[in-house]
Order: sequence, then C-alpha cells, then structure tokens
Amino acid sequence: MAVGGCSGPLSTLDAAGPAAARVASFWWAMLAGATALSLLVFVLLLLAFLRRGREGRTSPTLWIGGLGVAMPIVVLLALVGYALMLGERIIAPGLSGTVVIDATARQWSWEFSHRTGEGMQVTHNELHMPAGQAVVLRIAAVDVIHSFWVPRLAGKMDAIPGHVNVLRIQAERPGVYDGQCAEFCGSGHSGHLFRVIAHDEAGWAAFQRGETR
Repeated sequence: MAVGGCSGPLSTLDAAGPAAARVASFWWAMLAGATALSLLVFVLLLLAFLRRGREGRTSPTLWIGGLGVAMPIVVLLALVGYALMLGERIIAPGLSGTVVIDATARQWSWEFSHRTGEGMQVTHNELHMPAGQAVVLRIAAVDVIHSFWVPRLAGKMDAIPGHVNVLRIQAERPGVYDGQCAEFCGSGHSGHLFRVIAHDEAGWAAFQRGETR
C-alpha cells in the first residue's frame, strides 16, 4: 500500500520529463527530512519518559534554542531556496525556436492552439507536442480559475482569467500522459480532464501538416 502511489497515470513520482523529475526529487528530499525530524521527536519523547523524575543534565537553551528554533529555520530556509530554484527552472520562458502552445481553460474543457507553418491548429482536451524537447505553454482561462497539471511531466500552473502564466514542460519519450484541472472550478471539476500526446519526430511533423488529430 505504501508504494501504490508511486506509479500510474497521475503519479508525481513516476516522472516522464525533467521538470517532473525535479518535483519528484524535491518530494523525496522533503520525505527524508520529515522522517528524520519525526524520528528525532519520537526519540526525545521516549527519553523524556525514561528519564521522568530525574534531574536533567543538558541545558534548556540547547533543546529550545538550538533544536527547537535554529534547526527548523535552517531546514525551512533550505527547502524554500530549493523550491524557488525549482520554480524558476519550470516557469522560465523558452529560447528562440521553442514550440509555443496556448492552453485555454473553461468550464469544463481545455482548448490548445498550436502555431504551425500552415497557420493555427486548435484541439480540444488533447495537447499535442513533440517528445524530447521543451515546450512553452501560455496558460489562461475565460471564466474562473482553473489549474493545468500533468503530474508525470511538470508541476501545476494556475489558469487565471485575464492573465497569462507560462509553464515549460517536456516529455522525454513519445507517449500519452493524463492531465487534469487541479483547482476546484465548479460542479464539472471532476470531469475537467485532458491528455497530452507526445509525438516522435515523424508524428509531430504529421500533426503540423494536419494529418494527425
């Protein structure tokens, strides 16, 4: 049961892209840190029961100031710093020549606009992209706040009416990846799903020519 959530179409730990892999590594680091701190608390609690009634020989300053205040501050600052660095890598705009796709959310569907040599292709609830290269998504909404999330490819990004957020995702290999809205957006939220189809080079070229839908 403990490893049941480590795989599957919506697992954040079964990464299929570099951004998702960084998110997964951050999760594992947080789990390791939380486990170590929990063990420390349980050991101290056990010692407190075993030494009940005995005069303490250690300074309260060590436990309260050092382990109670200083250590959590250091750990939290390290986590915040890593999270900010991770976020910068995920939302950083792509370089010249990167594929740019507009993702527009509404109650309760997704519209993806692909710029191609022939003009513009629009798909609904299916995001087509090339595998093996970074893709920049311009994410917005037309009614309420939604949230774009493909757990195996990248972290979450809000879709906000009147505002465009940028997310960079990449699929390491061709395949189909499930996505969903991660923000409650009304009665149809549970069905606000989509999928990402990552094409190989030939498949992506065919899609751009309008031969794949």
